[in-house]
Amino acid sequence: MATKDSRQNLRIQKWVAVVSLLLLIVKFIAYFSTRSVAVLTDALESIANVAAGFIGLYSLYLAAQPRDENHPYGHGKAEFLSAAVEGTLIGIAGLVVLYKAIDQLIHPLELDQLDLGIILVAVTAIVNYALGSICISIGKKNHSIALEVSGRHLQTDTYSTIAVIIGLGLVFFTKIHWLDSVVAILLTCLLLRTSYSILRRSIAGIMDEADRQLLQEMISYINENRPENWVDLHNFRVIKYGSVLHIDCHLTVPWYLNVAEAHKEVDQLAALIRDQYGPSVEFFVHSDGCRPFQCPLCSKTDCPVRKHPFEKTIPWTLENVLQNQRHRLKAEGQMPR
Repeated sequence: MATKDSRQNLRIQKWVAVVSLLLLIVKFIAYFSTRSVAVLTDALESIANVAAGFIGLYSLYLAAQPRDENHPYGHGKAEFLSAAVEGTLIGIAGLVVLYKAIDQLIHPLELDQLDLGIILVAVTAIVNYALGSICISIGKKNHSIALEVSGRHLQTDTYSTIAVIIGLGLVFFTKIHWLDSVVAILLTCLLLRTSYSILRRSIAGIMDEADRQLLQEMISYINENRPENWVDLHNFRVIKYGSVLHIDCHLTVPWYLNVAEAHKEVDQLAALIRDQYGPSVEFFVHSDGCRPFQCPLCSKTDCPVRKHPFEKTIPWTLENVLQNQRHRLKAEGQMPR
């Protein structure tokens, strides 16, 4: 059954697809009215918006499907494929516009009805920015890369549209028509940069590249809220599957806890993370019993089997929590087992 977050992602993406189609029509009306290659740049990017909007809609539909025998971790990876397609489409649109802009520099055309064109593209800019802000906000909250990418694409479209408006305004007042092509070439650079950024992130997701910023935030949050029974945390990993975060790690607890007591500590760790990052988090936590060499870093005050006095707590950091080894104190500092 689809989660509440997945249903919300899907609903927002439907609006993205429909609105992108309507804005595409408006931009082509502006292009045929003005014959501006800068407006064509905006219109071609909107074609990528429409295609990516419907591809993103399908990917979020897949991502919302429950796991099955063939997909035991769910269908969330479809979002990364959607983002890769969208990045590719933006890159293709950028290359097409670059060719058209250079051609118009060589074979200049007179531009018409610039005032109408400015009004039409200004309306699309306002709508795009508002919808993009909604997508980014909900995408971050629900950990949906497809929705967040859609939002950033819409906002990038807004920035490029603002540049188009400025370019058309310059042509309108100066009557220097080649400025239109210059604006289009500058916008192409923005499109290609956006394309690279989206492709880089989607490929990182497909390859399960570690999100170091997310890891840093999560580890710092756990470190600030760790109880004394959590002696050690290591081999910590986070993998994204759409809006779902899969976390696996080793949590060291006092060795004399029984199975139920150790499981309670694991449940406490899961509740702590879900409280901060939402319910769409899955855990695979291995509980380890502490060892005598860990006594100097254990702050538990009522330990009945302590072998060595407490010396100091080792703060959990990105560097030591990611390692597949227990933490240890020696005279020269922290050393592996």
